[in-house]
Amino acid sequence: MNVTEAVTSRRSVREFLDKPVDLEIIRRVMDTARWAASGCNYQPWEATVVTGQPLKDLQAKITTTPPQQLEYDWDAPKSEDAYKERLHGVSKGMFDALGIARDDGAARMAAMGRNATSFDAPAVMFVYFPRLMKEPQWSDTGMWLQTVALLLREEGLDSCFQEFMAYYANVIRDHLGLDHERYMLFCGMAIGYRDPDAPVNSFERERVPLDEHVKFLGF
Repeated sequence: MNVTEAVTSRRSVREFLDKPVDLEIIRRVMDTARWAASGCNYQPWEATVVTGQPLKDLQAKITTTPPQQLEYDWDAPKSEDAYKERLHGVSKGMFDALGIARDDGAARMAAMGRNATSFDAPAVMFVYFPRLMKEPQWSDTGMWLQTVALLLREEGLDSCFQEFMAYYANVIRDHLGLDHERYMLFCGMAIGYRDPDAPVNSFERERVPLDEHVKFLGF
């Protein structure tokens, strides 16, 4: 698989096969991802990959704990119509693929609630960094996460980024033994093998045309 194939085949997978992920594959991916771009070579990202009984124990805590107040705002862009339309577009595609009607609030909430168990992925990576890290280091962490996602595709694996986990930062920090004052819990990342027969893994997604994002001068 070349880089283009990895980029275009990567998507947020929300239905995984009941198939474990080998530790050596995960270690190989994470070892290679260390070479992701990092401003000033700070390498701010830290993570714990959890599977098996420790993951089940954590998910049991998450599913029985009310969500907390978010420590950062990941939903602000929808205050502008253009971004709100992009959100609604992907949401419609997902719910249509799941066969959930627009007015079926209970079914929609249940579908979103599957975030709590990371869509039954066999492994979940929890990503965090010291609170002293600022916007440039958050950006670096995002580049590292994308690198991990593409390397997973090279290995035949898939993922789903989960900022949803920020709702349970305290529970996760406690489970992982992290200092609440030092560490910001950024996100989770579901990792596993996609179910190719699940409609939620194959609905059409849209991207904004290139010329709406990028200008070219002097060519």
